[in-house]
Amino acid sequence: MTTDLRPAPAPELRTGRAPRARATTSRRLGSAFAMFRNRKSITGLAILGFFVLVAILADVLAPYPPTQVDNTARFQPPSAEHWLGTTHLGEDVLSQVIHGTRGVVVVGFLAAIMATAIAVVVGVVAGYLRGWRSESLSALTNVFLVIPGLPLIIIVASMFENPPLVVIAAVLGLTGWAWGARVLRAQTMSLRNRDFIQAARANGEPLRRIIGNEMLPNLMALIAASFVGTVTAAILGLTTLSYIGVIPVNTYNWGTILNWAGAQGAFRQNQWWWFLPPGLCIAAIGVALSLINFGIDEYVNPRLRSAGERARAMKRRGLDVNDPVTAVRPATQTQETA
Repeated sequence: MTTDLRPAPAPELRTGRAPRARATTSRRLGSAFAMFRNRKSITGLAILGFFVLVAILADVLAPYPPTQVDNTARFQPPSAEHWLGTTHLGEDVLSQVIHGTRGVVVVGFLAAIMATAIAVVVGVVAGYLRGWRSESLSALTNVFLVIPGLPLIIIVASMFENPPLVVIAAVLGLTGWAWGARVLRAQTMSLRNRDFIQAARANGEPLRRIIGNEMLPNLMALIAASFVGTVTAAILGLTTLSYIGVIPVNTYNWGTILNWAGAQGAFRQNQWWWFLPPGLCIAAIGVALSLINFGIDEYVNPRLRSAGERARAMKRRGLDVNDPVTAVRPATQTQETA
């Protein structure tokens, strides 16, 4: 009688780890994106989503082409035919604002995606590694911190007769990643000595797995804040450059509309329907991005998060949040409950 001493295969153990690992990863990602579940972030995302939809459906939503001229309706105030009035050439202001949204959104998101990707790679790698490699990446970040963005964009734009928006977004992204990289490097340096990182390193996990599965979910709030801040800076940079005339005025965005309005004396003649709508759009998208950033700060900062939860709990009970006096139940109600 012979006994088989070979170890039996354990497919159950092997198949059981993958779902558990996937569940852990999805749970971490879900907790990382929990910063967008408060009211401030939801409101900001709703406003930003509205502008994104307008940019996507600009050709459908605009009642007229942005360059269509109506010689019989010059400097016309808002009416049923032209909801936001017309320009000095009879062009529809509403159509120009709608088409201008596309350029603002494209440049803002392209620059933010590029800058955030560079910041994540440089910042996380520089924070996790040690020695000369970390110091070299830190020195590179310091160099890009002092590079002025607007003068560089002016020089690059002067090299093109009609600079495309992709080039402007690339310059904004290449000059806007350094601050986010420094913040991510500092946070990564504090994470690399945590117990779960040390355990993953002791288990022989590769570098890409440690950074991708262990560090990035814990850095998601800072990455989102860096992305939102870069979008804001890129939009302000684009509208500023368009308003001062660096970007050709035939490339429609909210800054070029303000440029045309200023050049034709709309500010002096109080033709508010020409310059007020693009200005309000810039303010609205700035408010949306600020609300998203406030929501992220409230999620990241435990003190702000606890204060927000306490204020919401007081509002549900019907108490005034700004009232310095603590509400006391009447004596009769206390006796009844006793």
